[in-house]
Amino acid sequence: MEPETGITADPMSVEDSEKGVSNWTLCSFSTSVQMFDYFYKLLHNWTPNLNLNKYEQMVLLELLKKGHLEAERKIGKWVKAFQVRFHPLYKSRCFFLVREDDSVEDFSFRKCVDHILPLPENMQIKHDVNRALRGKGGGRGGRGRGRGGKKN
Repeated sequence: MEPETGITADPMSVEDSEKGVSNWTLCSFSTSVQMFDYFYKLLHNWTPNLNLNKYEQMVLLELLKKGHLEAERKIGKWVKAFQVRFHPLYKSRCFFLVREDDSVEDFSFRKCVDHILPLPENMQIKHDVNRALRGKGGGRGGRGRGRGGKKN
């Protein structure tokens, strides 16, 4: 028997999406910026490596189910907890879900929010950020070859 979460995974109606309203089981957001701010503050104010409380876990599970394109794969059989952790690659705070088997998976709340209610252009994910963080690509480096210091 699986435990109950009290969360509905029904996507919002097209009518609600067009109005810019996202009604959830536990809360309601009138704009994507309002939704973003809620999760941003949660991410940056929660103590790292500590399970979120039951209410916040239900809200994050609903965000993941409504907003992530691969929610079923991320969730697996069941989510035991959600935590804020420092991402090992990007060295920044990130939401992680902890499954029943203690495996973990990170997810981007920004991508989920943007999928539910599109964010303003200045808040959308910059796709070159990941490349910049890895320090790869672009540029010639150095000072160039120039003219070799010869005078005519």
